[in-house]
Amino acid sequence: MYVHWFVALTLGGWLTVVAVALLGRTRPFAAFVGVLLGIYSLSAVAMMPAFARVLPLFTALHVAVYLNFLALSRPRMRSLPYRVLVSWPASFMVAGTLLALPWAVLSAAGLSPWVPWLPYALAAVGLVQSLTAKREEIDLVVGQWQDEHDIPGPIPHPRGDVREERPLRIVQISDPHLGPFMSVARLRRIAQRAVDAKPDLVLLTGDFLTMESQSDPDLLLRALEPLQALPGRVFACHGNHDHEAPHVVARAMEHNGIVLLVDDSHEIETEAGHVQLVGMDFVWRGRDVHLARVCAEHPRKPGMTRVVLLHDPGAFKHLPAGEGDLVLSGHTHGGQVGLVSLGLSWTFLRLFGLKIPDHGFWARGTDRMWVHRGTGHYGFPLRLGVPAEESVLRVHRVSRPRLS
Repeated sequence: MYVHWFVALTLGGWLTVVAVALLGRTRPFAAFVGVLLGIYSLSAVAMMPAFARVLPLFTALHVAVYLNFLALSRPRMRSLPYRVLVSWPASFMVAGTLLALPWAVLSAAGLSPWVPWLPYALAAVGLVQSLTAKREEIDLVVGQWQDEHDIPGPIPHPRGDVREERPLRIVQISDPHLGPFMSVARLRRIAQRAVDAKPDLVLLTGDFLTMESQSDPDLLLRALEPLQALPGRVFACHGNHDHEAPHVVARAMEHNGIVLLVDDSHEIETEAGHVQLVGMDFVWRGRDVHLARVCAEHPRKPGMTRVVLLHDPGAFKHLPAGEGDLVLSGHTHGGQVGLVSLGLSWTFLRLFGLKIPDHGFWARGTDRMWVHRGTGHYGFPLRLGVPAEESVLRVHRVSRPRLS
């Protein structure tokens, strides 16, 4: 009896959400919601018998999922009570149920899978990780030659070769994705801590919004206001999602005195020496031609540390050789799901053999790239095993010629 009732509820919820998405948004959005919510719904129906003892709770979380997707047909930033009662429980339920797909397949086959609550326990951990960040100070060394073409992971820091007494201090904010898990208040606190760290530069590497925050141009503007305390020292580039509402991003940057570099460069004197910043726009195609053109239009200046803001780390391989003493990227959210919290480098992206750099320090010749794990996240409902990053980068420059 309960199974039939739950199936009817699920089918009705799925049909309602898809219909409202089709009428209220676009066909592509309705198709996306239909597929994602369809997979979730089938898995939830298969998992429901395993949670018969807590069926009211399981059902309440299930309903929250459909309510949350219904709200996305009229996306806007929601209040804290709504996020606590709907957005976060729905994200937990979707993440747990998608992680439970192997268990759901076994249940649908009439088997009794082992520990069916495990995926939801992992999702609970992910919920906590999605609302917190790991704060750290990281030493990066630039200017060395690396024989291998691409080297993931940390590169040794030869203290004896450090040329300057004071490293360049950078705070990078990447992929804040103002939305259900990144409120205006939370991003303001992150921006204030960036100011309190007394860096030479604060560099923002794109993807500031979600569909919920695009409609109100004041949200991002207010969230970044603490950065006004560092005039002339805050710079930004576009991410892919910023092209969905470029006027909102541009207005927020201008209001807060943040220089938005769109295929442009800027030179600045810091207490750690001269720095040349190059901000790349995000492009989907022709990345090699695009990067070569921008580098030709903005050649590197002698005696300056050249820092390139490049949202997509997958484009690092297309950057002309020798053009990036330090490239700062984001985009991948650190892989978002993985074992980084356990001290391992494995992430969901690497599971499928994707060669895009997902987090950490990468090398190619004398070029270096730091891939930020993301200030926020988007897409998959939660982070899991890959903490958000809130770090200060201490950039040490060395002088070491290439060995023949």
